[in-house]
Amino acid sequence: MDSAEILVLQASYSNPVHAEAIGIVLNHYAEDPMGGGHPIAPELLQRLPEELARRPHAFSVLAFVGGEPAGLVNCFEGFSTFACKPLVNVHDVAVVGKFRGLGLSQKMLQKVEDIARQRGCCKITLEVLEGNAVAQGSYRKFGFAPGMFNPDHGRMLFWIKDLQA
Repeated sequence: MDSAEILVLQASYSNPVHAEAIGIVLNHYAEDPMGGGHPIAPELLQRLPEELARRPHAFSVLAFVGGEPAGLVNCFEGFSTFACKPLVNVHDVAVVGKFRGLGLSQKMLQKVEDIARQRGCCKITLEVLEGNAVAQGSYRKFGFAPGMFNPDHGRMLFWIKDLQA
């Protein structure tokens, strides 16, 4: 596809086209084995843009190819106590299967970096599944590396405690 057909932008949660695109791409990601393999309930997808808009530190980046929703990155601003500056945590990175191989993740991550720099952030963080070699390759290509303060103490690990049980 011609790169002129690719549009990458910061989503406006109140824009109906952007809101619908967020739901389409996020559900595609959820149905992928790397996203859990199960669709998201339609009522949750419908509420998501409004809920994201209620969080002042949330932002999303969308990619469209030929006008079709093709990619999504959801981000949340956090804070680094060590640097005393904000940071951006990339929460979701998704590219619809038929649009993979066009460099959309790199283009969307560049937009995230641009926004993070505009906000005066000190770093961008993300989590990636150990078994997702394709995503890891994309993130390494963009300049990400496993988190580590001191090699003597090993890499940082991402842990969770589910509160929905």
